[in-house]
Amino acid sequence: MRGRLGGIARHDRPRGAIETLDHVSVTRELGVRGDLRGAIRPGKSGRRQISLIEAESWEAALAELQPAPDHDLLWHVRRANLLVQGIRLPREAGKIIAIGQSLRIETTCECDPCNRMDEIHPGLKLALMPDWRGGVLGRVISDGDIAIGDEVRIEE
Repeated sequence: MRGRLGGIARHDRPRGAIETLDHVSVTRELGVRGDLRGAIRPGKSGRRQISLIEAESWEAALAELQPAPDHDLLWHVRRANLLVQGIRLPREAGKIIAIGQSLRIETTCECDPCNRMDEIHPGLKLALMPDWRGGVLGRVISDGDIAIGDEVRIEE
């Protein structure tokens, strides 16, 4: 099963503005370079180092919400780091997501939607809850430089 990387985003502080990128370095030390959550703090496991969401899951949530046409909800308001397209992300810990030539991410848990989602749009939290629509969290196990359009694969 193969998909594509459809988007890259980061934010440098809590509740900070989201910056979208065409390419970025992702490392075991820092996660998505420049992202608040990427660096693993001493004594922590890094299980929430990087977040990924499926474009198809985001679209399913929006179909349920049916936001007004003038209310544009782009994927990165979810505050995920990576948007993948055409591939179903693992729904269990310990699976490996490969992106581009060398980036490898080990899935650690579901990215449960928080109350912040309802601040963005009423009902968004509930729309993201079924079937891991909120995405997955993981830890970087192999560094890589990635760009929009890179291949995404699930490795066993």
